[in-house]
Amino acid sequence: MTKRDFPKIHFYDQDFVDIYDKTWAWIQDYWNTGSEKSVIEGKFFSYPGSPVIQQVDAIFSSFFLVYSNRIYQASPSLDVFYQRQEPNGAIRSAYNIETGLPVIDDDNPEGLGLPLFAWAEFNLYHKSANKKRVKDVLPILQNYVKWIDSVFKQPNGLYRVPLAATGMPNSPREKAAYPLDFNTMMAVNILYMSALADILNDKESSFQYKKQYFSLKTRINSLMWDPEDGFYYDIDKNEKRLSVKTIAGYWPLLAEIPNDDKAEKIIAKLQDPKFFGASHPFPTVSLSEKTFDDSGHGYRGSVFPHLTFMVIKGLERYQRWDLARECAIRHLYFVLDSMSPDGNHHKGKLWEAYLPSKEGPAQWPGKPEFPRPQYLTYAALSTICLTIENIVGLFISLPRKTVDWIIPNLEIMGVENLSLKKNMITILSNKSGRGWEIHMESEKLYYFTINILGKKKKTLPIPSGKCSMLIDKL
Repeated sequence: MTKRDFPKIHFYDQDFVDIYDKTWAWIQDYWNTGSEKSVIEGKFFSYPGSPVIQQVDAIFSSFFLVYSNRIYQASPSLDVFYQRQEPNGAIRSAYNIETGLPVIDDDNPEGLGLPLFAWAEFNLYHKSANKKRVKDVLPILQNYVKWIDSVFKQPNGLYRVPLAATGMPNSPREKAAYPLDFNTMMAVNILYMSALADILNDKESSFQYKKQYFSLKTRINSLMWDPEDGFYYDIDKNEKRLSVKTIAGYWPLLAEIPNDDKAEKIIAKLQDPKFFGASHPFPTVSLSEKTFDDSGHGYRGSVFPHLTFMVIKGLERYQRWDLARECAIRHLYFVLDSMSPDGNHHKGKLWEAYLPSKEGPAQWPGKPEFPRPQYLTYAALSTICLTIENIVGLFISLPRKTVDWIIPNLEIMGVENLSLKKNMITILSNKSGRGWEIHMESEKLYYFTINILGKKKKTLPIPSGKCSMLIDKL
C-alpha cells in the first residue's frame, strides 16, 4: 500500500462501514489554518465557521484522530492550548482564532474547561509510543492542575466550580456547588497523570498523584454516594446531596471510583427503563426525573455522543464488554436512522445531540442553533472510535506492542491497514470450510490477544508477514 489512506473497517452491517468512511471524508472540513491575520498558527481541529478553538474539541477529537494513519495529527490542537498556558498555570477553555486571546463567559469567569488533558495524552501515547511528548507535556499538565487547585479546591478537598465549567449548562442541578462530574474528571486526570509519570519512570510524581487521586476518590465516595439510591450525586454548598440523577453520575466509572458493589448498582440503572435505559443510550437526565424532557431540551434528556462515549469507556473499566458493545451498536443505529428519516443514510447529517426515545436530532426551545449539524467532535467518537474499539472490538497499544480483540462471538469483521507507527496491520475474521479463521498481515512482530467473551482467551506472538489461524484450533 503506497498511498496513505485511512484504515478500512469490515462489518456485517454495511451502513456502519459507510458512515465510518464518510466521517473521514467530512473531517477534512475541520482543519483550520487560521487566516493571515490569525495569531494561532498551524493546522488545528475546530468546528467550521467557529471564531474560537475549544478545549473540548481538542481533547475529544484526539480519540478518533489517532486512527487516521497520521493523515490528521491529533496533537497540534492540544498544543494550541499548552502554548497559551499563563505563568500561574492557567489554560482557558476557548481562544479566539484571530487574536489568540481567551474567550471568557460571565457564567464561567475563569474560563475553566473540562480538565481531561491527561486522559487524552495517555491515549495518544498508546497509539503513538511517543515518550518524548509525555516528557514535554507533563510539566504543563502539572502546572495546570496546580492552578485549578489554587483557585477552585476547597478545605473539604473537593472542587467548587460554576456549572458552566462542566460543559452541561442547563442540566437540572442549579444548586450544585461541587459538581460530581467536574470533581470526578479531576480524579480521572490525576489518575492518568500518575500513569504518565510511570511511563517516564518518575516514581515520586506517580506516587504523589496516586495519593491525590485516592484522597479525591475517598471524598467522592463519602460525600457524593447515596447508599439508599445506589447513585452518585452533586452536593450543594452545605455538602448536602442533591438527588437529581444525571449522566454526571457515570463519570465515577471512568475514574474507577466505585467498588464492584457500587458499580453494579449504577450500571443496573443504565439498563433500567425507569432510569437511563431509554431506547437510545444514554439520556443526560434519568427518565424518572420530573425535569426529563423527551425533546432533549439541551442537557435535560438529549443523548450526546461524547457522554455516551464516556459511559461506554467507564463500562470497559469494569469489564462489562458485552453491555458496552450492545450500547455502542444501539447508539450507532440511532445515529444512522437520525441522518435521514426516510431511511436514506446517504444524505443527511450527523448531529451534536439526539432524541432519547426516537430517531432524530434533539431540540432546545429558544435555541434554534442547537444541535449543531456535523458536530464531529462528538459524532466521530461514535462513528470512528466506538466502531473500532467497541463494535469491531480492537484495542491497540504501541508501546506494549499489543492488539487485543475483545468480542462476544465471531462475526465477519475486522480492520485493514491500520498503522501502528511504522507497522501496518490487518486483522479480519471470516468463516471458511474449516470453520472460523482470522487472517492477519503485519510488517513487524506484535502480540495478539483474542478474547471471545466467556469462551476463550489466548495471547499469541504474531510474526511479520501474512498468517492465519483457525479459532477451533486455539
